[in-house]
Amino acid sequence: MTTDAILVLCSCPDEATAADIARELVRDRLAACVQRLAGVRSVYRWDGLLKDEPEVLLVIKSAISTYQALEMRLKALHPYDVPEIIALPVVAGSGEYLSWVTAESTAASHE
Repeated sequence: MTTDAILVLCSCPDEATAADIARELVRDRLAACVQRLAGVRSVYRWDGLLKDEPEVLLVIKSAISTYQALEMRLKALHPYDVPEIIALPVVAGSGEYLSWVTAESTAASHE
């Protein structure tokens, strides 16, 4: 099965930021769906300091053909200096669902 669908992961500092970004991406048709997963804790090193922070993880369903525009929009909306933006290929899934993801998040579907 060949698919254009991707999952993009992006962590946000709080629910309000995550909700705003999710709405913008779907409204702009850069994503078909964005799930917000609260209760995530991230442990990482930043500026030489060990951090342990609460975050909200966005799971963004989009299309590879839209990725560059999606990444640019995420960077513009995100408050972090270096936001987590990781794209993962979808190797298989429900054909109807994956078709919907692609149709709702590609330039061809923009109004």
